Amino acid sequence: MDLWSCFFKELGFDVILSQKTNKKMMEDGIKLANDEACLALKIYLGHVMDLKDKCDYILIPRLFSIKKNEEVCTNFNVLYDLVNNLLKINILNYNIDLTNKETKLLAFLNLGETLGKSYISTYRAYRKAEEFAKKKREQKEKQQQQKLTSSKTKILLAGHPYNLYDDLIGEEITRFLDKNDIEIFYSDRIKKSLIDKECEKLSKDIHWTHSKEVLASINYYQDKVDGIIILSSFPCGPDSLSNELVIHKIKNIPIITLIFDNLDSNTGFITRLESFIDILSNLKEQKNEKNN
Repeated sequence: MDLWSCFFKELGFDVILSQKTNKKMMEDGIKLANDEACLALKIYLGHVMDLKDKCDYILIPRLFSIKKNEEVCTNFNVLYDLVNNLLKINILNYNIDLTNKETKLLAFLNLGETLGKSYISTYRAYRKAEEFAKKKREQKEKQQQQKLTSSKTKILLAGHPYNLYDDLIGEEITRFLDKNDIEIFYSDRIKKSLIDKECEKLSKDIHWTHSKEVLASINYYQDKVDGIIILSSFPCGPDSLSNELVIHKIKNIPIITLIFDNLDSNTGFITRLESFIDILSNLKEQKNEKNN
């Protein structure tokens, strides 16, 4: 979001964001999606509906391959076509497919052309947006590293950003952990330079780009935090594979997996989280007693 917002603002456009996820948005998305779609995709469609009559264009990314020899979830492949067939809106298409040499730079240049901007002004806006997004990411990475010295119970929230920061999914978990004085770490705040190296320690055959970030963070933080919470939206194919890999490979730290299907009630999740925190507290006490 930092990248795209900065880019459009540099070109002189107003940026309108959809509001935080709420039950109505989720219900609107469910009506549009088929039953087999994951909860995250249903929520995404709800966000598009929220923006439908508020702006001139809606940015709908189409992502196929954003890193050489890797792919992303098929939902990212079809977002543009899905929305284009479901709704009558003006779509800005941001398309990246390295297998066909369709790069990020080319995607931004095409955005600028669609909006009537010159290649030079578009390229300048792109470079500034890249630098801005890079600094923002590095700030978050640094802040997270600094929290490793905290004496609080530390928990890694591992999942895709669209789950981690969604108000009905990850933010519900974050609010609960904050109330219980937990130091929270996020899987998308691992240094990019560590991702491939950490993933190779788990498996050399991880094909899904976004899964690699989650798995790398789990491997990197497993000896730095007290527990790990994995967040997934049902039924995510790549997550089902990567979650199984974690279960078989990571043995030295308590891990809980929360899979979100519908959000009628969060009571079950809260009960599981309360038990998980109790387990971590008991283990921490035992460790302190042993060290003393």
